[in-house]
Amino acid sequence: MRPIATPTLRLEPLTAGHAREMFRVLSDPAIYAFENEPPVSEEALARRYAMLERRASPDGREAWLNWVIRLPGGELAGYVQATVLASGAAYVAYELASRFWRRGIGSAAVAAMLGELREHHRASLFVAVLKARNVRSVGLLRKLGFGPASAEQCAAFGAEADELTMVRPAAAGTARA
Repeated sequence: MRPIATPTLRLEPLTAGHAREMFRVLSDPAIYAFENEPPVSEEALARRYAMLERRASPDGREAWLNWVIRLPGGELAGYVQATVLASGAAYVAYELASRFWRRGIGSAAVAAMLGELREHHRASLFVAVLKARNVRSVGLLRKLGFGPASAEQCAAFGAEADELTMVRPAAAGTARA
């Protein structure tokens, strides 16, 4: 796993050493309007990140790829992540502190990750499963070329009743930030 640089940000492979900075980023309550909750403590986050440093599921069947988003001034804005399955499907997700929303940072970071997954991790299909009410994320994904999944894909990728599954073939070209 390698760092990814763009003109506007840098994606750094996530390590336990990022826990202190990321705890502050992830303590933003606005992030959790639709699901999940903030980390319990910096120490718990460091333990989770140490586990994720393995870059693979315990059985080795999935690649777990996580990057923090570093801005030009050095500040962390959030993270992007992917779980790449043996089939070539890659679940993608992201979280940014609310002060960075609607500034193009999320779409630039996700676009950079999608290119990396296609070029270096053999991803053939990008998949995002998200709460249907999360209109900001729906908009970001549409901007990057994602569209609604078929009924079969929704079933295969495990969407719940209040969720959307959005997909984009990796061969669709370079994502636009």
